Amino acid sequence: MAATPQRPATPRRKVSRHRGEGQWAVGHFTPLNGNEQFKKDDDGLNVRTRIETIYSKRGFDSIDPNDLRGRMRWWGLYTQRKPGIDGGKTAILEPEELDDKYFMLRVRIDGGRLTTRQLRVIGEISQEFARGTADITDRQNIQLHWIRIEDVPEIWNRLEAVGLSTTEACGDTPRVIIGSPVAGIAEDEIVDGSPAIDEIHSRYIGSKEFSNLPRKFKTAISGSPLLDVAHEINDVAFVGVEHPEHGPGFDLWVGGGLSTNPKIGVRLGAWVPLDEVPDVWAGVVGIFRDYGYRRLRTRARLKFLVADWGPEKFRQVLQDEYLKRELADGPAPAEPVERWRDHVGVHRQKDGRFYVGFAPRVGRVDGATLTKIAEVAEAHGSGRVRTTVEQKMIVLDVAEEQVEPLVEALEALDLTAAPSPFRRGTMACTGIEYCKLAIVETKARGSALIDELERRIPDFDEPITINLNGCPNACARIQVADIGLKGQLVLNDQGEQVEGYQVHLGGALGLDAGFGRKVRGLKVTSEELPDYVERVLKRFQAEREDGERFATWAARASEEALS
Repeated sequence: MAATPQRPATPRRKVSRHRGEGQWAVGHFTPLNGNEQFKKDDDGLNVRTRIETIYSKRGFDSIDPNDLRGRMRWWGLYTQRKPGIDGGKTAILEPEELDDKYFMLRVRIDGGRLTTRQLRVIGEISQEFARGTADITDRQNIQLHWIRIEDVPEIWNRLEAVGLSTTEACGDTPRVIIGSPVAGIAEDEIVDGSPAIDEIHSRYIGSKEFSNLPRKFKTAISGSPLLDVAHEINDVAFVGVEHPEHGPGFDLWVGGGLSTNPKIGVRLGAWVPLDEVPDVWAGVVGIFRDYGYRRLRTRARLKFLVADWGPEKFRQVLQDEYLKRELADGPAPAEPVERWRDHVGVHRQKDGRFYVGFAPRVGRVDGATLTKIAEVAEAHGSGRVRTTVEQKMIVLDVAEEQVEPLVEALEALDLTAAPSPFRRGTMACTGIEYCKLAIVETKARGSALIDELERRIPDFDEPITINLNGCPNACARIQVADIGLKGQLVLNDQGEQVEGYQVHLGGALGLDAGFGRKVRGLKVTSEELPDYVERVLKRFQAEREDGERFATWAARASEEALS
């Protein structure tokens, strides 16, 4: 009798327990990546004690790797890029190969608010400990470079003596709260958000309640009708509106962000009075802490949860689980009437005095200049200055008779209150000079581009934003610029790999907020950049309709016109 054929054994499927997205609210507390593990092992805020008692005394080589590339960010410290490493090696080398034995230190400036005394202290720290470096960021902070670990405790002492800090300036935390730089003084202000910024800072910054978030968390609060804090690209934003029944308050937005997967924030349709902003803010952050995705760092921002849930569910969870009450419905903010939102120039305050906004080059200043700005402001009657989200600065409280002398004194420092559209509208991230993620240079390139465009197109008088970024992470907001330039290595005409940029055109915030378009295959070398921008802007001048903005023209222009 023939043997019965045997059916091949079915391979046994490996059964693995689905671990979800690492959301604490559904019981997934086991760390799913190295970042979550080191945060579970020790809260990032605790590293300060080790910096003060061990690392600053024993030096750079004594720093634990999880502190060096992780927890030290909770106190505003990143290792900077080792000099001489070209952009082609950014994604190839190990972190320890990219690390220099110096740090970038980010000074946290909530609402962009500084006294002249505070500004002078930052300038002095820059000169004494940071080789004179200082950059104004597009989130109102000031960053210093070349910081030695041995000097960090003394720097903290000096900052904290004047009411400043680096607490949670970086890391998986609630980072600086950006606010209108003319809060409390602008004639057209809907509501002053400063008390809410102060209350949030007092209650929550440096608290372990929110010191372990899935990733960074960005906040914007402004009652200006200019919409001057880029609210559309923050994790949470409170935007000034006038409610027809309840009066001035804030419209609530969540889930904005850029980087490699950009999303415009969404309105929840809720109106929040000023005194309730801190509680609502804490509710939104609580949702992120508890429901935010912790499995993959690339999906660990609030924008991904908002996209999956939608605004209706997000608002319901916020009300039911965190606030325990309903929020009032409210109106959307009106579109701004001004094209520029950076407060550059001379403007009357509601008390009859004036504020003067001026433009450094792509946010780059230096310690000596910061101390001189403080001196000039004080000499003309002011004790208050502000930073903006456009890498600009403002002197407040200037008497009318002091305005012209102040403007002249700033001009002498190459800080103009009447800049060209190119100087006014060009921003740049840190770039390859110091950043370990960067592929190309940005600051010097942006400054040189300003000079070239001023020389080549002196009659150009339209608002234009040109944002240069050293990598795809969009710290300089390339997707929402008129001309956004994303750094990458490209081939020149000789087939050689050189620094260059992928071009995004026609992005915008405020009026018709949205992301710029990419023309297929359009990349320019750094050397070709001035020629390219000149060519596109001249075509815009030739083809635009009356009153048409660059972003509107770029959306309808042919690819040939944009190439």
